[in-house]
Amino acid sequence: MPFAAINGLDLYYEVAGEGEPLVMIHAGIADHRLWDEQFAHFSTHYRVMRYDMRGFGKTAPIAGEFTPLADLVALLDHLGLQRVSLMGCSMGGSLCMDFALAFPERASALIMVCSAPSGLMLDVEEGEPFAALNVQIEAASESGDIDRANELEAQVWMDGTRPASDPTPPAAREKMLQMNLLALQHQLLGLGKRLPNIAPLAGERLHELKLPVLVIVGQYDEPYSLAAGEAMAAQIAGAQKIVLNTNHLPSIEQPERFNEIVSAFLTALPR
Repeated sequence: MPFAAINGLDLYYEVAGEGEPLVMIHAGIADHRLWDEQFAHFSTHYRVMRYDMRGFGKTAPIAGEFTPLADLVALLDHLGLQRVSLMGCSMGGSLCMDFALAFPERASALIMVCSAPSGLMLDVEEGEPFAALNVQIEAASESGDIDRANELEAQVWMDGTRPASDPTPPAAREKMLQMNLLALQHQLLGLGKRLPNIAPLAGERLHELKLPVLVIVGQYDEPYSLAAGEAMAAQIAGAQKIVLNTNHLPSIEQPERFNEIVSAFLTALPR
């Protein structure tokens, strides 16, 4: 299994395929496995790279200050990937956008999946069931009950406002629980201090983005994510927005439909 020795840690990554580089960055409740279906699908036409950010999956946290952006840049340089398309979910999407703003010459396209720009301030009510669940998650986390915190987070990010007629896919829910439990276990170690990637933050700089942008949102996602999707579509010139009947992790909830949408976007990019 490949690890890159960068910035003092052993960072897990995988690369497959040939062609234009496509980087996949996972959500904060996941790890590289979030992209299992996409890694296999897109490596037939692209040089695909996915990895575990520090404190997730197979990349253990270490003490000290860091930025996820510095880790990403070091990994891309280690692999010799200069100009890339970036696809990120949730926290991973925020990192992708930060990279595109910090290194516009290295970003050729941006796919924001159930994500938001860093520092985007929106006046949005959490509403139910999200407000009550978030209070319970905080209490479980403070008490160290990560199994309960994990299940409650699944109720937010996988179940959400789904009607009984469109239940959460069981396999996707179980996969989220497995990935997030490992992240919570890493978090209990209390190692590392994450610093902001860029300043000013991306929420103030959407007008600077001059590359093709696809915004994907899940209709059952929590209110802030939905509002962030609307804000990006409205404020980023030329951005496309697509809504899926999923919650926060569409790549594992509806992988075939997700792959179709992303494929169409990538195929249409100027060469």
